[in-house]
Amino acid sequence: MSELAIVNARIWTGNAARPTAQAVGVASGRIAVVGSDGEVTAAIGRDATVVDAGGRLVLPGFNDSHVHFLQGGLHLRGVDLRPARDEREFARLLGDHVADVLAGEWVTGGRWDHEAWPGQRRPNRQLVDRAAPENPVLLSRLDGHIAVANTLALERAGVGRDTPDPRGGHIERDPDTGEPTGILIDAAQGLVRREIPEPSDEQRARAADAAIRHAASLGVTSVHAMGPPDELRLLRRLEEEGRLHVRARVALPDVGAAVEESRAGAAGGSLVRTGAVKLFADGSLGAGSALLFEPYDDQPTSSGLAIYEEEELRSLVAEADAAGLQIAMHAIGDRATRMALDAFQYAAERNGRRGARHRVEHAQVVQPEDRARFARVGVIASVQPSHCTDDMRWVGKRLGARTRFAYPYRSLVDAGARVALGTDWPVEALDPLISIHAAVTRQSPAGEPDGGWHPEERVSLAEAVRDYTLGSAFAEFQEQNKGSIEAGKLADMVILSRDLFAIPPEEIPGVQVEMTILGGRVVYERAVSGSR
Repeated sequence: MSELAIVNARIWTGNAARPTAQAVGVASGRIAVVGSDGEVTAAIGRDATVVDAGGRLVLPGFNDSHVHFLQGGLHLRGVDLRPARDEREFARLLGDHVADVLAGEWVTGGRWDHEAWPGQRRPNRQLVDRAAPENPVLLSRLDGHIAVANTLALERAGVGRDTPDPRGGHIERDPDTGEPTGILIDAAQGLVRREIPEPSDEQRARAADAAIRHAASLGVTSVHAMGPPDELRLLRRLEEEGRLHVRARVALPDVGAAVEESRAGAAGGSLVRTGAVKLFADGSLGAGSALLFEPYDDQPTSSGLAIYEEEELRSLVAEADAAGLQIAMHAIGDRATRMALDAFQYAAERNGRRGARHRVEHAQVVQPEDRARFARVGVIASVQPSHCTDDMRWVGKRLGARTRFAYPYRSLVDAGARVALGTDWPVEALDPLISIHAAVTRQSPAGEPDGGWHPEERVSLAEAVRDYTLGSAFAEFQEQNKGSIEAGKLADMVILSRDLFAIPPEEIPGVQVEMTILGGRVVYERAVSGSR
């Protein structure tokens, strides 16, 4: 009967009726039996592969509710400036990378974080020019909402003193000369990005392969990918070729494309699905473009950027809702979050559609009166706990007293909201254990600050694991199919090196993935486990 069995395990099932078990048996890619070693051993077939977990913890496969999957794969192959701790190190890392690039070729990547530098000054084009004088360069900040371009890149794009700000974006200019500094915020990045040659099909496929391997090594068996139609088509091709070892729900970037792909029957693939659209209400806190009700404490002339006017956003949401799409709305600031909730409520009242499970992506600043609206309107909060423990180093200077409204995980849960967890990879690390640690402790992996940042927003370990598995499955209409270890569900599981529930929370980031199983098939194994 069974093709695979895991025995001698500590299984956290996610099933309230039977929260723990000792063994699980798999047949035809689905869970066939969950119970004791004896129960599963009696049910398995003679030729089944048996994995002795050695008492280790088995969880449902992690389901990351917000990634930029192909972008993450390309990042694994590009320049990584996240380690830079000052401008000099930024220039050194960039220079080392450029030394292996042909003159004239575009250099992209980045993930720099000026907030970690002394003085916290943003890089400028002159800094990039010195490290890469013969290459056009565009380097994103870690949140993706700011990029720095060098002079050659700006010239190729025709961006100069007289170039107007595009809608939803801002070109930073030298206050004395009026010339661009190289910093491009939100939509302004598109002025340069349109000049960058698209990666070849083979480069994209190799990047996707790298992302797939990386996900498997971290126990991630499902992702909600925020990507364009060509990424959707690439993932389908990799599935056809037998190279896709992760389940992907793709949210496309505009309503027309999402409707077209859904009508084409793309919503029901075995590994790749769609039926969702990704929209933006604002920018980011790091870029100073998240839309707030009141000005930033450190930028008193700005309250951020609205990508759409409120009426325009309501109309767009109503159109997508009427087409049967699920909407994943990027909203970070408190005003943007309210605009998203207002738009979802308007669509429900106009179209009469219930159970749409629309989502607010990030929900980083939420006014107290809006938290209960998530449950009332039926909106999912798709949050990334590691954003909190990364941003806490500098967000206080932006928000001041409003930090008490920021990253409100516990408050959303207590208000009845359904929550799905993710990482926003490659903005943050794809590792689910880093995010779970952040949710449970409100601390960095290094244990800072002592006691946690706004510790009243911590959640329990069980709540974090639930929202990273069953919560994310619910957010993609798949809670009957995956997200817990129950008979009949897909056999997506992960075996960890240590029992998260038996160790101090500060040790969670050091736990490793021993084995990742997708549909009953081992897609990653760190070391040889006991098997026969």
